[in-house]
Amino acid sequence: MAREQSNRYKSSRNADTAIAAMGKLQPQALELEEAILGALMLEKDAFSEVCDILQPDSFYKPAHKSIYEAILALTQKSLPVDMLTVIEKLRNMGKLEEVGGEYAIYNLTSKVSSAANIEFHAKIVAQKYMARQLIAYAGKIQTNAYDDTYDIDALMEQTEADLFKLSQENIKRDAIQINPVISEAMNLLQQAMKRKSGLSGLQTGFHELDKITSGWQRSDLIIVAARPAMGKTAFSLSMAKNMALNYGTGVALFSLEMANVQLVNRLIVNTCEIKGEKLRSGKLDDHEMTQLQTKIKELEDAPIYVDETANLSVFELRSKARRLVREHNVGMIIIDYLQLMTLNSKDDKTALKVGSREQEVSAISRSLKGLAKELNIPIIALSQLSRQSENRDGKRPQLSDLRESGAIEQDADIVCFIHRPEYYGILTDQDGRSTQGLAELIIAKHRNGATGSVWFKFKKDYARFQNLDDDSIINIESGMNSGVTTSTPSASSSLSAYAGDEEAFLQTRPDEF
Repeated sequence: MAREQSNRYKSSRNADTAIAAMGKLQPQALELEEAILGALMLEKDAFSEVCDILQPDSFYKPAHKSIYEAILALTQKSLPVDMLTVIEKLRNMGKLEEVGGEYAIYNLTSKVSSAANIEFHAKIVAQKYMARQLIAYAGKIQTNAYDDTYDIDALMEQTEADLFKLSQENIKRDAIQINPVISEAMNLLQQAMKRKSGLSGLQTGFHELDKITSGWQRSDLIIVAARPAMGKTAFSLSMAKNMALNYGTGVALFSLEMANVQLVNRLIVNTCEIKGEKLRSGKLDDHEMTQLQTKIKELEDAPIYVDETANLSVFELRSKARRLVREHNVGMIIIDYLQLMTLNSKDDKTALKVGSREQEVSAISRSLKGLAKELNIPIIALSQLSRQSENRDGKRPQLSDLRESGAIEQDADIVCFIHRPEYYGILTDQDGRSTQGLAELIIAKHRNGATGSVWFKFKKDYARFQNLDDDSIINIESGMNSGVTTSTPSASSSLSAYAGDEEAFLQTRPDEF
């Protein structure tokens, strides 16, 4: 019996050799697979060396895959792994004869003396498995490319997504001791200290906002939400212009609602301070034409990139964003707006299935956070709010107003609301101060800092947000997030809004004193 099994095993190896002589075999490392399996049955701690590197499909030979599955099953139940227990497990699984019987297991353990090199061997086997996957993907791509009914753009996007997924699945991420992380954090701190601005993130050009956030931080997902006509797009364009022109930051604008020309026209209105209706009609006075020709030069060659793809899917965004970061050094992405995005391309035959629009928006927000982390840049997604805020006194929005999904709040690092009391006919605040021509940015969630409010001048005719004059800056701190304390924004900075009237200030904020 044992001799028959041995002959069958040798015959299989000889057949493989003959095939290799005639043509190409798929990438494989059978001897290393054998060495790994033998080592796993010899040393009890060997499995911890390869468990994050190998999976059953990593083994080319089906018999080796079954043996590894048996070892995996024993380990998951905290049972000992050796030659006898693996044989018994395979027998219970009904696969002992398939792998070559007891002789095959004896043979594996006789080929190695220790598990000294098992991790190195495992990495080679994993690389061979990745190569086989690439070959399979290439075959799938070739088949679909020959299919005239398959959308080529969708095929390219799906291919890039599959390759990224493959690379992520085969990356081993080890836990590391804290020292190098501390060094990295201190290095970032030293870099921030050297900056004249004192900010650790990207400057927006809105000084009071930058004080609260320390600039937009890399890998953060930032939600800027508002009801229609509050100025979401105007705010994002004003910020993009500031960042591109003043600080040289590359900004990509994905406009799902507005054509590129419309978006750029609004940017021209914002920069040149010419009313939109006059620009559209072309009826400009001589001085306005001179102003246009002078100011528009500021926008020429600006590192601002616009994309008007309607119904943009997450896969499409990921593909485009990677290229923008790689080829144009884009430092921030703005999406206008989140609810117009889709999870899958309409032509994607391998589309992920979701049960409801709420689940789809949840998946989209998770994907945006993952993309921000992958590209290591801040991503700003504009978002619509439900009508609930308009049924509330003062019309001020809050986190529960986020439309279609509570997951948006969970995934975001910062959630901001734009509120213009003047739009609702509220011309003064509760302290009698004028709200005309003003807009409030409410930072309702800030995962790594303080929450608060920043006021801006809003020039409706020019669709522009800008800083208030230095002597009229309003910055009302509305509390801390998750118990985190910070010196920004401080009570003293908020006091400036009351022009030295400390008694009035204390009456409005008794909780903090």
